[in-house]
Amino acid sequence: MGLLDKLRGELVDIVEWIDHTSDTLVWRFPRYHNQIKNGAQLIVRPGQVAVFIHRGDLADVFEPGAYQLVTDNLPILGTLQGWKHGFDSPFKSEVYFVSTRQITDLKWGTPNPIMMRDPDFGPIRLRAFGTYTLKATEPRALIKELVGTDAVFEADEIHALLRSIINSSLADILGESDVAALDLASKYHEYSTRLRETVVQRVDDEYGLDIPQLYIVNISLPEEVERALDTRTSMGVIGDMGRFQQYQMGRAMTAAAENPAGGGAADGMGLGMGFAMAGQMMRGAGQADMAPGGMMPPPPPGGAWYIAVNGQTQGPFTPAQLAEGAAAGQISGETPVWTAGMSAWVPAGQVPQVAGCFGASPPPAPPPPTP
Repeated sequence: MGLLDKLRGELVDIVEWIDHTSDTLVWRFPRYHNQIKNGAQLIVRPGQVAVFIHRGDLADVFEPGAYQLVTDNLPILGTLQGWKHGFDSPFKSEVYFVSTRQITDLKWGTPNPIMMRDPDFGPIRLRAFGTYTLKATEPRALIKELVGTDAVFEADEIHALLRSIINSSLADILGESDVAALDLASKYHEYSTRLRETVVQRVDDEYGLDIPQLYIVNISLPEEVERALDTRTSMGVIGDMGRFQQYQMGRAMTAAAENPAGGGAADGMGLGMGFAMAGQMMRGAGQADMAPGGMMPPPPPGGAWYIAVNGQTQGPFTPAQLAEGAAAGQISGETPVWTAGMSAWVPAGQVPQVAGCFGASPPPAPPPPTP
């Protein structure tokens, strides 16, 4: 092989880009120290364009297809080059391939909350996040404004800029709207469309980019507000809180009865809950009073009784309810009782009005005084 043939072999004769990535926007063809051979093949695949840059000037742009690089299809470059020795000589130019396909699965979010005034909650902080896609539409503007001399330009390099533009645009949209925070979910589609249009207006002409799709996935309230809303929702679902408590107590009593291993602790729990349930039912009818010493609310008229269990006041109960409790073994003659008119707590077996519930005879009445 002669010297001339060896030199010709050093020239680049195929210019192409096989992209194995999913987020590269621009890639510069590596010439190293080689020159592009006259008559070389340029292959531009679908989803690409090739841009020739000669001595800092943007020259020719090639759409997808296969080209033979000769003077006929390099008019601008031919004018810039001059071709002192004719176009048979090799030439040096930088070739940038620009991806024109959509780059998907890009995410955006608000690094700081957006402050707004809500008609329901007053001043409130909102966070939002979503997804978007990116596409190069004007290679000249993209290379001039963003790429410069980078050999590889990826979507991550402009992601921070686009996210800032999206967040700023979203803050403007939310600030102009009078929609309550609880109603924002019904506006996601509308706001996504408006947000995309606003962002595209800021990046299309200046950077040669398009945002084909942009979605708001979620707009969230602060965690403490969400917890308060959850509590409020739960209370609304429950409805009548008194009936719900009775239902919960009934379930607990059933569970205690089905657990024979609970022993005395289970019995005490059943006694306390049973009395508490009865007390709630009677208090629900508006029966309340205060006992001496502040140990219990005062009983209503009609012979309501209170008992003391483990230092806790339970009641009010009717004599029939006390009889049921005695029959079930939940109270005994030693259980302290009290009703209106009594000056102190007295064991139930020593109170004539209820002593019969425990199978004990009331103490005999004192003899009348002798005249």
